[in-house]
Amino acid sequence: MVLQLLIACYLLGDDLSNFHFFPTANLRKLKDLLHKSDNRICADCAAPDPKWASSNIGVFICLKCSGVHRSLGTHISKVLSVTLDEWSDEEIQSMIEVGGNSYANSIYEAFLPAEFSKPTPDSCNEERSKFIRSKYELQEFLKPSLRIVSSKTSSSFTSCDSGKDVDSDALNTSQAGMVEFIGILNVKVIKGTNLAVRDLRSSDPYVVLTLGQQKAKTTVVKSNLNPVWNEELKLSVPESYKALKLEVYDHDLLSADDLMGEAEIDLQPMIASAMAFGDPELLSNMQIGKWLKTADNALIEDSAVNIVDGKIKQEISLKLQKVESGEIFLELEWTPLNL
Repeated sequence: MVLQLLIACYLLGDDLSNFHFFPTANLRKLKDLLHKSDNRICADCAAPDPKWASSNIGVFICLKCSGVHRSLGTHISKVLSVTLDEWSDEEIQSMIEVGGNSYANSIYEAFLPAEFSKPTPDSCNEERSKFIRSKYELQEFLKPSLRIVSSKTSSSFTSCDSGKDVDSDALNTSQAGMVEFIGILNVKVIKGTNLAVRDLRSSDPYVVLTLGQQKAKTTVVKSNLNPVWNEELKLSVPESYKALKLEVYDHDLLSADDLMGEAEIDLQPMIASAMAFGDPELLSNMQIGKWLKTADNALIEDSAVNIVDGKIKQEISLKLQKVESGEIFLELEWTPLNL
């Protein structure tokens, strides 16, 4: 948040006290910003029609670059879909303050060496990752006086100009290094039913998803054994992926949170089916695969993989394991990065 404000100040020659927030006008301003010519190509590789953005950096990016941005952690780049995600007024205002791709690149690429080639839409993931990490994580091309460096002794970032500590978001997010990602998994945690009692008469449940080094969790629903979340959690899927682990916990204030059951989700049926059929936007609504219920998995019933309105989706109902009772209902959506 602070870095884009510093950039805005640098570009506009103003101080932060002059920024005003008008929530009712923000959506219109974001739409106007998106339609500027320089925002119609990815800020990092120039791919046309970017549908993703880094709200804290203030740039519009393509699907392939968004996977690399996610691997940086949300304390460096918070990725949102322009068309699918709900934006807060603060996130919209952050984009507006920076001014879009040209303004952000004039800062982040101010000292880009002439011999340094930016990636193209067809660049491999290794080339794309190297450039994006150099640009945003290492800040190698940024004006030195605007750089923000990570403190080794505290969980904050420090501006080289001001010397002030800056709160960061999700510093405990694990970074995935130079892992090559093949797609983005959107998990809609719909609801739970008949969950286990872990307090006197009820529980305060929340769901945790784990995929490799990444974790994502829902909000806590107070005193409810049949919670409804309807929350979407996004995870980047590496080339060497394993099962998605789901855990349900009871939130406690005075002690460690109690486990309320777990299950594993096999991603192979969805991803393999998607790879076999190609671009879903070119296909009619149809079933393309199925994850079968067996004695070795937590499925309540067979789970079909479908193309619905150009998107790859899978509805899943799970019987929680290692617990006396409980079911969880999900919807997965798969977005490949290689299309």
